[in-house]
Amino acid sequence: MSVPVPTAIDAGDGAPAALLDRLASILPRNALLVGDAIDPRYQEDRRGRYSARPCFVARPGTTEEVAACLAACNDFAQPLVVQGGRTGLSGGHRIADGEAVLSTERMTLLGAVQPLTRTVLASAGTPLQAVQEAAEAAGCQFGVDIGARGSATVGGNVATNAGGNRVLRYGMFRGQVAGLETVLADGTVLSALRGLDKDNAGYDLNQLFIGSEGTLGVVTKALLRLHPKPLDEANAFVAIPSIGAALALLKRLRGAVGPGLSAFEIMLPQAYAGVTGFLGMPRPLAAQAPFYVLAEVQSFRDDQAIERFSASLMAALEEGDAEDAVVSQSPREFQSLWTMRDACADYVRTRDHIVGGDVSVPLHRIEAFLSASQAAVRRIDPETEFLVFGHLGDGNLHYVIATPKAREAMETVYRMVAESGGSIAAEHGIGIDKKPWLHLSRSAAEIGTMRRLKAALDPKGILNRGRIFDGA
Repeated sequence: MSVPVPTAIDAGDGAPAALLDRLASILPRNALLVGDAIDPRYQEDRRGRYSARPCFVARPGTTEEVAACLAACNDFAQPLVVQGGRTGLSGGHRIADGEAVLSTERMTLLGAVQPLTRTVLASAGTPLQAVQEAAEAAGCQFGVDIGARGSATVGGNVATNAGGNRVLRYGMFRGQVAGLETVLADGTVLSALRGLDKDNAGYDLNQLFIGSEGTLGVVTKALLRLHPKPLDEANAFVAIPSIGAALALLKRLRGAVGPGLSAFEIMLPQAYAGVTGFLGMPRPLAAQAPFYVLAEVQSFRDDQAIERFSASLMAALEEGDAEDAVVSQSPREFQSLWTMRDACADYVRTRDHIVGGDVSVPLHRIEAFLSASQAAVRRIDPETEFLVFGHLGDGNLHYVIATPKAREAMETVYRMVAESGGSIAAEHGIGIDKKPWLHLSRSAAEIGTMRRLKAALDPKGILNRGRIFDGA
């Protein structure tokens, strides 16, 4: 039965009345929002940038409803912004005039963990934290962890190929996906949820949608791989004299504990001082150092990995690769160190004149890159404050700086990233914000191929139009 749609909405917000009426016949009464019923949260952006009010918000609860909504919007060439938890940091979820929202927030079904295959089926709107908790309850662990775990959704994580804190051991989100169900712009459903370890029957279409930022299709379900739960874990916060020493420590810890080394994070002193002040917590280390590292070890058997981790840190202190260190002695101390690291993003958002780049650089070039890029930025603004933090173990830096000359400074950083053989988008994607610099990380031939894929799968350009590159 059709839900009445006020005709004023058509005039005020731009969506054709016929489309709204068709959507109202597809969706439950409260799943189509128009006019004043549209909550301002759909315009929220973690970086505080402008987002227009959507023409309408469609909130499908099933794959069938997603398919019907997309088919309708495709028939009317209505551009859609696909939204999950709205935690993205490249502007992909922000709304331009004339766009509507397709939200996955009602799609939160989470299946039972399958113990033999170590997999779990999650709908697109399921929060990452819910997957982590289900894995924990089943004696497993999910491989991806990010600070926005409570609100970031599975569909968004797939669409952006999320990374986070433990890529060093478990890889990006791509490595956690055993199968996908995706709906194309015209409503065609592609279901590949078999979860087979060996399946070479033609193209692996799932890979097209992982990291495509919602431009090629809407992920509705993901079959996710889980991992054995560690028997024990510990972390350490270490004061480091140089990037070279940090990389030497990384090599030392890898040699001591092998794949048990699950995280190797870095903070510059300004980020360390700022985030501890922001949290109102005592500093874990009083030592003043040029760099700080947060390292984590996981033990999966009686292999004394934590003992070897601690012994390696002691050797690093004795040999000068570290200046001071504290190793967690309890779950509370372990979590306290991670809370400090997770809060870095929240802290920097409280500062003025902040600009941040999510970049990756080959490890063997990262020391030279950091030194040269800081010098180059200081030539633009000698008063620049460097609040850099990130995932040093996999070469991913959140290159956050405070300067009124933000655009010029970040342009310089991105150019130097490219010259170092790195990427201007390590784990946050391109979205809207990084389009001007895409050519620094992808060749003309690669971008041309991306455009052909977009045109083939979404010929009317209704899905996340203008994200990654301009045009449809």
